[in-house]
Amino acid sequence: MMTIKSTFSIRTVAWLAFFAAILLAWIMLFMAARMSGVDLIGRPVGMNMMPMVTFGALFPMWAIMMAAMMLPTMVPTLTSYEDLMRSADGTRAGWFGVLLGYFIVWAGFGALITVAQVALLAAGLIDGLGIAASGWFAAALLIIVGLFQFSRVKDVCHGVCHSPMMYFVGHWKTGFTGGLRMGLGLGAFCVGCCWGFMALGFVGGVMSLAWMGLATLFMILEKLPQIGHKVTKPMGVLLIAAGLIVAVASL
Repeated sequence: MMTIKSTFSIRTVAWLAFFAAILLAWIMLFMAARMSGVDLIGRPVGMNMMPMVTFGALFPMWAIMMAAMMLPTMVPTLTSYEDLMRSADGTRAGWFGVLLGYFIVWAGFGALITVAQVALLAAGLIDGLGIAASGWFAAALLIIVGLFQFSRVKDVCHGVCHSPMMYFVGHWKTGFTGGLRMGLGLGAFCVGCCWGFMALGFVGGVMSLAWMGLATLFMILEKLPQIGHKVTKPMGVLLIAAGLIVAVASL
């Protein structure tokens, strides 16, 4: 009885800490948006008290954004690992390892997209709020990400993200180190699947909470077992259509 209660308590604390981290990340992003002088959809409405034009200023924001947007998409993956804690030799330490490995990869991607943002700023393609300065640039991003939804790379990476249990079974490692290795692998496939939705932040502004929320919702839907495969290509069609509309409007 004590073991069951102890296990339940650890599980409860782990999940509460997980969701608390997500909530804290969104609160921090909201505060950053307010300090940047933008409203919920990223439009300038006040003085920018927190200019972000250097790697040192931008990377913490992107790291927090990775936590806010990508950790919610991990729920099916962490739940799948918990199933193996009951049926195999998975451990809570391994669970935390998967979580840490996943976040390390996304934080690494955050560093890469930070470098991209600094370069785009220097080239004049985006402004200080991360909003596309050219309709043609915004249209190109929308079309590229839309076309990617139909690619073989998207299919492979989405297949892993959509069915994490199959990845666990094929790459099973025990303990915290094993969980970390599997989390790194899953994180890499997840970046391959979802990088485009991060890049689309440059269309409406990387500080737009509305874009962050919509992108997070869609990435969660893509990973749901029942409907995940049904939403990927329709979203590609919508993105391509939006890109064409923006291109025509830019003529």
